[in-house]
Amino acid sequence: MCFEIGGGVEIGGDRLVVVAGPCVAESLDLCMEVAERMNAMCSGLDAGYVFKASFDKANRSSVDSYRGPGIERGLEILEEVGRGIGVPLLTDIHTPEQAERAAEVVDILQIPAFLCRQTDLLVAAGRTGKTVNVKKGQFMSPREMAGALEKVRSTGTAKVALTERGTFFGYNNLVVDMRSLVEMKSLGAPVIFDATHSVQTPGGQGKSSGGRREFVRPLARAAAAVGVDALFLETHPVPDQAKSDGPNSVDFDLAETIVKECLAVRKALMS
Repeated sequence: MCFEIGGGVEIGGDRLVVVAGPCVAESLDLCMEVAERMNAMCSGLDAGYVFKASFDKANRSSVDSYRGPGIERGLEILEEVGRGIGVPLLTDIHTPEQAERAAEVVDILQIPAFLCRQTDLLVAAGRTGKTVNVKKGQFMSPREMAGALEKVRSTGTAKVALTERGTFFGYNNLVVDMRSLVEMKSLGAPVIFDATHSVQTPGGQGKSSGGRREFVRPLARAAAAVGVDALFLETHPVPDQAKSDGPNSVDFDLAETIVKECLAVRKALMS
């Protein structure tokens, strides 16, 4: 299935889509820097680009962790990025009440992995008419995501994508079963591979999650070989200074290397 997600960018077609941005909308300056740099890079490589940032991270490990600027300021930042850079926008929602408000600004509403079974949230997102990206829960099998798709599609929309972000493998560890990408695509939805969240070590630093950044590149290449429609990268100019998910985020240079390699894999498969 192929459909437009905003700004002339289509998902599910021959063109790789890159969804990239900081975990949290820390500031307007940061978001503009990331969006401008990644948009220019993707344009030069003939890849579609979607800017991603969250206005609130409601599932942080600790009550003391930075969550973001909140919905009002966060959506203001996203709106300015969209207007200034001219790219489609993606953000998370955590409650049904946030769906309609966020849909006034962004092109894609993302359902966090821990909430992928929440019927009211999925239905509220679908009713907005915007593209809905549902992240597969770390506790879910790929076939079980058929239920999430059904809930969103019950609203009459067909604009739904599914994202793989790793599966729990014991405590504080995730693994990626590449078969999951094939199985979810067989459900009739475009599939996104979240290369950075897949290398998280959930709660691995006690009051925050850690990450194994060195595995982002090989996992992204493997997903490209399987044939994913989009690549999700948490991108930050200085990942170790990021206020959320720094250990598994990538900088601009690494992001460019990863995207180039994934495009090369796709080209080889199509030749």
